[in-house]
Amino acid sequence: MGRLVYGQRGFEIPIDDRPLAHLQVVMGSKLRRNESFFFSWTNGLAAGSGRGTAWIQPAIPLLFLYSGNTAPQLNREWLEKLLELANSPQGLHIVDEPGAPTISADGS
Repeated sequence: MGRLVYGQRGFEIPIDDRPLAHLQVVMGSKLRRNESFFFSWTNGLAAGSGRGTAWIQPAIPLLFLYSGNTAPQLNREWLEKLLELANSPQGLHIVDEPGAPTISADGS
């Protein structure tokens, strides 16, 4: 489990390495163009459930910390979907990876 660390106080959002790598590309693309945007996430049970949203802007420090040492292969279709969300009024949030197998609630 990686972490997205935001701001001077180092607010940490736990995110699996694979989606974190895709977020790094999308956020880097937006921030390189000096574009600000909303980023939303859901908290796991350990963090009390719920959700959060942050205003991401170029002047605020942003750090991507990975638990693994191997960079995952990026999914272009997923990057495009995430960038589309980042450009929307709703803002960026993690969605299921296109083409990834899904598991139903009963485990099948």
